[in-house]
Amino acid sequence: MIGRRQEINLQLTQLLDSALLIFCLWLAYFLRSSVLAHVWPDLVEIPPMEKLYWIMAVVGPFTPLVLEARGFYTHLYHKSLGQSLRQLGEGLVIIGMVIGSLVVFLKWEVPSRSVVILAVALAGLALLIRETVQKSKLRHRIASGKGRERVLLAGMKSDMETFLARLPAEQRASLEISDLIDITVQPLGDLVAAMHRHSVARVIFAAQHVHFSKIEEAVQACETEGVEAWIAADFFQTAIARPTVDVLGGRLMLVFHSTPQISWALCFKEIVDRVGAAVLLLLSLPMWLVAIIGIRLSSQGPIFFRQERSGHYGKAFRMWKFRTMHADAEARRAELEAANEMSGPVFKITADPRIFPFGRWLRRMSIDELPQLLNVLRGEMSLVGPRPLPVYEIEKIEKHAQRRRLSVKPGLTCLWQVTGRNGIRNFEEWVELDLQYIDNWSLWLDLKILLRTLPAVLRGVGAS
Repeated sequence: MIGRRQEINLQLTQLLDSALLIFCLWLAYFLRSSVLAHVWPDLVEIPPMEKLYWIMAVVGPFTPLVLEARGFYTHLYHKSLGQSLRQLGEGLVIIGMVIGSLVVFLKWEVPSRSVVILAVALAGLALLIRETVQKSKLRHRIASGKGRERVLLAGMKSDMETFLARLPAEQRASLEISDLIDITVQPLGDLVAAMHRHSVARVIFAAQHVHFSKIEEAVQACETEGVEAWIAADFFQTAIARPTVDVLGGRLMLVFHSTPQISWALCFKEIVDRVGAAVLLLLSLPMWLVAIIGIRLSSQGPIFFRQERSGHYGKAFRMWKFRTMHADAEARRAELEAANEMSGPVFKITADPRIFPFGRWLRRMSIDELPQLLNVLRGEMSLVGPRPLPVYEIEKIEKHAQRRRLSVKPGLTCLWQVTGRNGIRNFEEWVELDLQYIDNWSLWLDLKILLRTLPAVLRGVGAS
């Protein structure tokens, strides 16, 4: 099976890369401790090799997974050197940040920076050479036509032509299309005869516009012959949703999803959310103290503001903030509706008279948002995700497509915050940015948003 074979090849390639990375670390240590030390005797002596084992344990297994997430192993046939360098650079930066975090928070020691720098250079070169060799072999195989699996393609003529046109070069290189059978006009016997004539192990059905009864008969013929039947799952054309296959109660289910799928990356995001929130909570305790004392001295009322917000799939939760408005702010909202500067259901005013002076400073520095770290720890929010809106504002949304922003956990920051924050006055533009985040989600995108959020907060861009 091509899918399984490609998966196995990918895993073997990742194992090879893991071995290369560990070897490059060892080689860098050997060059630094032996070769360079003889060339330049004045170099400082470095600690023993054992001190590098923890770095090997991180770099070896996890770097290939990060590179896979950056797309380093996909579209090999058409990929340019520039794309490979960019993906490789991004992957190594992420691993470098992981190692840096372990050094800062767990106090693990990097025995020699020169060894690490040399290892990064060697590893980058080794991975690029491995990819170049693999790419050369793939192109040679495509040119020679050797090692291909013979298959039949069945369905309507136009559907088969579309299927072949969209088939990636890497997968096309693994297949030899022995015959095309139009099951809408040819009898079932032609398909069976073609299976016998070409001794194929698989029939691929590109049957988007073929009646289900025709497909059922053809699949039953494949079943009788012991030949695999693969059916292209594009019976329904969707603009956003991506199809996957799952099993429920023993039944095969075709699933259309328009949000990030459950994956190891999504599980890792959950871990990062909880750990990151705990770390930020500890680091921000002095600012909590400043906020609590300032609010107590500046305004009568409670320290915290709590409000029902719409969370994942619209489930209501109680969100926490430091109070920045006078105690009667909610009661005064109706009289300020005419001054609302945001289109749609959202209420925003730049110079809101309900905010007391110290509260305005808290908002400018985004200190008022810090209690939401508790919501992240509770699993109600994420560090990165669409901002949660009050339940009563969500109920006013008229376009159903805009509710798709509720299909992921809300977050402390998102694209809206790093592209102008309150500078955007159109609710549709705001939602468009949220949906752009959902459709393009990756751990790398989360990291970029977090890195862009800090300077936006320090500058107070658009905050009010």
